[in-house]
Order: sequence, then structure tokens, then C-alpha cells
Amino acid sequence: MLVEDSLVVRELLRHIVSRDPRLEIVAAVASGEEALDKLRTVRPDVISMDIRLPGIDGLETTRRIMAEQPTPIVVVADSVEDSSLRISMNALRAGALSVVEKPVATTHAGYEAVAGEICTQLRIMAQVPVIRRRPIGTEWAGRTASVAQATPVEIPGQAPSLLGIGASTGGPPALARVIGALPKDFPLPVLVVQHMGPAFMDGFASWLDSVVTLPVGLARDGERAEPGRVYVAPGDRHLEIGSGRILRVIDAAPVSGQRPAATILFRSMARQAGAAGIGVLLTGMGEDGAAGLADMHRAGAQTVAEHESTAVVYGMPAAAVRLGAARSVLPLDRIADHVLRLVEPGARP
Repeated sequence: MLVEDSLVVRELLRHIVSRDPRLEIVAAVASGEEALDKLRTVRPDVISMDIRLPGIDGLETTRRIMAEQPTPIVVVADSVEDSSLRISMNALRAGALSVVEKPVATTHAGYEAVAGEICTQLRIMAQVPVIRRRPIGTEWAGRTASVAQATPVEIPGQAPSLLGIGASTGGPPALARVIGALPKDFPLPVLVVQHMGPAFMDGFASWLDSVVTLPVGLARDGERAEPGRVYVAPGDRHLEIGSGRILRVIDAAPVSGQRPAATILFRSMARQAGAAGIGVLLTGMGEDGAAGLADMHRAGAQTVAEHESTAVVYGMPAAAVRLGAARSVLPLDRIADHVLRLVEPGARP
């Protein structure tokens, strides 16, 4: 189902989607109210959601859909408007799965790339199981999977010096929960890889900065990673940590189809931080990050994978578990507390 108030953009989206034989449009509506009404008669596998809607906006529409009839939602947003980006990020927090750039016109230079990404995201996200969203703090009450936790290995005399986190589908709200639970005097630099379209990375970093205590910004090549600051890999560039905690933003080939790739970050942490690193792999589709987390594990670092019971997509964490790369496998709400115990001398669990 397409939800878009602009007739021109709605027809453009209809044209884009109709070119893909694996996708079929069951409804195309101009408002959130129409979308909610249509859900009673059509049951789409995935919804393309505009954010700027008359009446009930896309954020509130997303909230209601996830509360009443959970359906995979892909936000189609104008990447250049700060206010639109903020709403888009909040829609991800409300249960939408991903955000893609809104098409401009068939004559636009980047049209084919944008059109291809829209279809790809709709096809992929249609396969993701979603759950009914409850008030914050009880989102996962309906999942009953037991929580498995590996016993972390003691590392005498080796205090953690660096925290790296990788995430993909479902990552923005998960990152907000983990990083948001870290105190303002957190003593480690935090390096983040989040899979997202390059056009949205500035907005994502700004949004994350607005919802967590620690200062957040895009990583810049050559700057030194400072304690208590969060550095987000920029769009379409890998992030590494070099000697002396110097950040490196590089234009190397994608890894596991991703750039930035969590595996690139984790492998650099294994080289530079060794047993003093902490690596966390959160929700996401595919296997990125698993091989890098395994390298960190072999270097003696503390490694954590999100548990299946809270992961929106249990792909990346599952790959890490299969490789034996995770010393601990924890639900989302226990990860920050685990990290804090690791950084406190003598408090390693």
C-alpha cells in the first residue's frame, strides 16, 4: 500500500513499484486516515509511508498501525528537510523498519538509484515479521523466548578503552535505547555503524544527538576519538579506529554488501584495542559485523550480540552467535547495564 498525499509523487511511486514484477499495489491513498481505513479491507505485506500528511501525519499513522494491525512500514522521506528527517527517525522508533529517499522526477540524475532502492526496501521489509507495539518499556512483553547469556571471560588488568556498536534494520531505536542508557560521564569513545542511505546520515546523527545524553556527531577522518562522545560512520564510507585513537573514514570496497560495514570497524578495534575493546552487534538483516566481532573475540575483547527476543531482525546477531563470536547474548534493555559493569574496575560480571 502506498501512502502519499502528493498526487504527483504518488503516481511516480506507482510507476516505480509497477516496474517490479515482484511487487503489486493493493491500495494507494493520500492520508493517514485513508490508510487506517483501508487496512480494514486490504492486508498489505508492506506499506510505503509518507511523513508529511494532512490530518494525521505519517508518524502518528505509523504508531496506530503498529498498535492496531502491525505491518512492515518503509518511510519514504525528503532527505533534505531537517524537520522531515526528525519525524522519519521518530517513525523508526515507533516501529517503521527503514527510511528511503523520496523520488524527485524521472529526469533527476539519481532517479534510477532512488527507484531501485525503494523497490529493494519494499521487497525486503515485506518479509520481516513485526509485532504489536506497546508503550515504551513493554515493547517486548509478548515475546517469550528464553534469554541465553554466555559467561564473559575475565581479563585481569585490561580496562576497556573503546566501545563499538553495529546495527542495521531496527537499529535507530535500538541505538537510542543502548546509548541513551549510558551516563554523561561515560569514560569511553563510542563508535557506531548504522546501515542507512547516505542522504540520511546527517539527520540520523542529529536525531540521535537529540535523544541521548552523550554528544553525537558524524565521524571525521583524522579526528581523535574522545571519551564520552559518539562517532557515527558517515554515509557510504567505512569507519576505522587507527593508532592513537585517530578515526579513519575510508572509501574502500563494501563488505558483505555494506558501506559502512560493522565488520570493518570491529576488525580495526581488534587490531588497535585488542582485549580493551567492547563490541556490540544489534538488530539487522544479513551477516555484517559477525566476522569482525569474531576477530574481536579472538583478540580477547568483550563481545555482545542482541538476543533474538528483542531484535527486530535477528540476522546480524544470529550470524555472530553461529560463529561463536559473542561472549554475551543479551536482550536490548540489558546491554547498556552490561557495558557499564565492564567499564567499572572490579565490576566485570
